[in-house]
Amino acid sequence: MFGRGAARLAGWGGISVPGREVRSEDLLAVARTVPLTRGLGRSYGDSSLPPPGATAVAGSTRADRILAFDPESGRLRAEAGLSLRELAWFFLPRGWFPPVVPGTQYVTLGGMVAADVHGKNHHVAGTFGRHVTALRLLTASGEVVTCSRTHEPELFRGTLGGMGLTGHILDVELTLVRIPSPWIVQETQRLANLEALLDGLNASARAWPHTVCWLDALAAGDALGRGVLMRGRWAEPGEAPTQPPAPRRGPLVPFQFPGWALNDLSVRAFNALYRSLHPRQPRRSVVHPEKFFWPLDAVRHWNRIYGARGFTQFQCVLPEEERPGATRRFLTEVARRGGSSFLCVLKDCGEQGEGLLSFLRPGVSVALDLPVRRTTRALVEALADVVIAEGGRIFLAKDAFLRADQFAALEPRLAAFNRLRDHWDPERRLRSAQSVRLLGDPA
Repeated sequence: MFGRGAARLAGWGGISVPGREVRSEDLLAVARTVPLTRGLGRSYGDSSLPPPGATAVAGSTRADRILAFDPESGRLRAEAGLSLRELAWFFLPRGWFPPVVPGTQYVTLGGMVAADVHGKNHHVAGTFGRHVTALRLLTASGEVVTCSRTHEPELFRGTLGGMGLTGHILDVELTLVRIPSPWIVQETQRLANLEALLDGLNASARAWPHTVCWLDALAAGDALGRGVLMRGRWAEPGEAPTQPPAPRRGPLVPFQFPGWALNDLSVRAFNALYRSLHPRQPRRSVVHPEKFFWPLDAVRHWNRIYGARGFTQFQCVLPEEERPGATRRFLTEVARRGGSSFLCVLKDCGEQGEGLLSFLRPGVSVALDLPVRRTTRALVEALADVVIAEGGRIFLAKDAFLRADQFAALEPRLAAFNRLRDHWDPERRLRSAQSVRLLGDPA
């Protein structure tokens, strides 16, 4: 499934289609003739891939300049192709950091807006879009529009989490947050089952701005949901090393692993080892920010571990407070169907994002990395039916196999999003492989 040669483009999970990137420092010029802008290609499925019949997308990564910064307010304006890694490591030593970061630093500002990404602090900070104050877009008609909460507010809301379908994102204005030091105080604790993990997340949310759980997705019965609770906050100057951390460049996975390398036995062995590294009582330490925010980035091209067929991630949010037991019911179905996941992550979610298709809402987010096998599509469709029954949502930036009818059942806000597109792009000039699959856009 991984693309070969310059004639194909691939998502991070390995799905590839014919196409190429056209890159320039002048993103506006190259975006005028293509249906989609693509950043660093870290969406897992087909949301950053061109639709059938399109030969090119606009690559934004050369349009990566910081345009303005106010050191009093933290207000930043930058081009959409600026990567989170460059942004974070420029401002970390200066006492500033993005208010919300996803699980990898290899994403662009434009991609963070298009997916309305979230992080370990969603229960206190919301999605990335909450902190965006203005956007400059190239619309389907060729008009350049600056939108915000006061000027073209519907276009602004539709672009937050709109997967690049409302306009090519050219510039992003957002507010950074001050930090007391560039180091993280982290606590980890091994917990025996799902109830302990959910109780730990709930209790930690009152005092810790960043919380997340790693979970053993293969555990069942009394051990269902066992895992490791991790929580963190920025270290105060007296707690932190005197020297600032430096960016890391980890080892490289040089080739695709054979398809049999990830199986139930190897995943069970990894899960047992990982759990054993964490104590039953909370253990506190001061850690590098990359270790806390972006642990997978420690291994470059880690996606190659899944082999030539690649992988997908199924990420959903379940309204646990409205439907108690939703998370248990979902994980029970995963275990029953043999969802062998090398990585399963739980997060505590706060208020709903304001974007028309923003993913998160109050509840518990569950993310499963699944190797692509003959049975994967059926597994994803079955899990999607569980999420539909529970009144949850599925994250489009990770999706590769959801059916159009399932997405329509999941997303009551879809009609409002389609009305916005009818206004700004009635001919559906802006589209992706994913929008053709899920929204019925023309191929």
